[in-house]
Amino acid sequence: MELNWPLMSNNIPQEDLNTVIEFLQSDPILTQNRNVREFESEWSEWVGVKHSVFVNSGASANYITIAAIKEIYGTGEVIVPALTWISDVASVLQHGMCPVFVDINPRTLSMDEEQVLQKITADTRAVFLTHAQGFNGLTDRLLEELKKRNIPLIEDVCESHGATHNGQKLGSIGLVSNFSYYFAHHMSTIEGGMICTNDERIHQIARMYRSHGMVREVTDEALKKKYLDENPGVNPEFIFAYPAFNMRNTEIGGVIGRKQLKRLDANNKKRFNNFKLFLDGLDPEKFYTDFELEGSCNYAFNLVLKKPDPDFCERIMAALKFANVEYRRGSAGGGNQLRQPYLKGIVPEGEYKNYPQTEHIHFFGFYIGNFPDLDEGKIHALCKLLNAVE
Repeated sequence: MELNWPLMSNNIPQEDLNTVIEFLQSDPILTQNRNVREFESEWSEWVGVKHSVFVNSGASANYITIAAIKEIYGTGEVIVPALTWISDVASVLQHGMCPVFVDINPRTLSMDEEQVLQKITADTRAVFLTHAQGFNGLTDRLLEELKKRNIPLIEDVCESHGATHNGQKLGSIGLVSNFSYYFAHHMSTIEGGMICTNDERIHQIARMYRSHGMVREVTDEALKKKYLDENPGVNPEFIFAYPAFNMRNTEIGGVIGRKQLKRLDANNKKRFNNFKLFLDGLDPEKFYTDFELEGSCNYAFNLVLKKPDPDFCERIMAALKFANVEYRRGSAGGGNQLRQPYLKGIVPEGEYKNYPQTEHIHFFGFYIGNFPDLDEGKIHALCKLLNAVE
């Protein structure tokens, strides 16, 4: 039986392409302009924050966020999960900061709160929490302790658009948050990312870092005047406050983002129902089904073997391949980051062994695509296929 199941289907439909064509036929400005500004404003309202800065990827959002943290709080340690996308850890390293790893909670695939609190030191500059694959990774206790200890929270919401904690959208709770609009995520601008914050200083740093570090991107007139007054011998149009990069997005990205945002809430409801149907259909003796669904919004079906059984795992992968079901082993980020070669010489040899929950996902966890137009019959067929594997 072939299910022909890709990781993502129809994430930029014809109606979006028609909107882009209509825009292109209007003799528009294609570089960052009105549609970028409108998308930022509409996204801020949807998330529930004051400021959003549209960039060319979620990885760029990560990079700029850590740059802002370093500028405000100084160099030090940033607590990160062992299960995440590389750019979260890479952004810490790229700014000369030290990543401190913690294991995950198997019910959310996000940071284990107890380990986070245990690893906070006087050198901790931020906690960089990934809301993995649509799950809410926050707890009231974690938020209360971080506030008490005056530790900034960075939320990576790249995989969790629309998920909530106590009814409040993820991305509006921490000091700053990052989103991704990569093709396989909840919504797409082809490539793209967003930095969200209520903090005015972070907002202004992000605007400058997005555009080569240029002061003319600043919207705070007092801050702009300060740079002008301090640099009278430099052309006011070309004052560079930071040695940054060009991480801007385009008007085409803004057009697609604005169009996709209108469907996001409705599509997320479909994804939640799909995921619930999937978990309800799995054999709980073979697969882990006790995920924390409160506030979740998953763009993936998380398939985790209940026991660490390599032979059973091989049979599961064979069944998925035979049915033409695309999947990713080790979750979206390639599993345990501490096993990756880019961390050799940075973390002690064999350090990955100290993160058993992440290790289990690394070898026995998968994600399968969850998209709004999935037919319920296919979900039932997939569960039947998986449950039949012995």
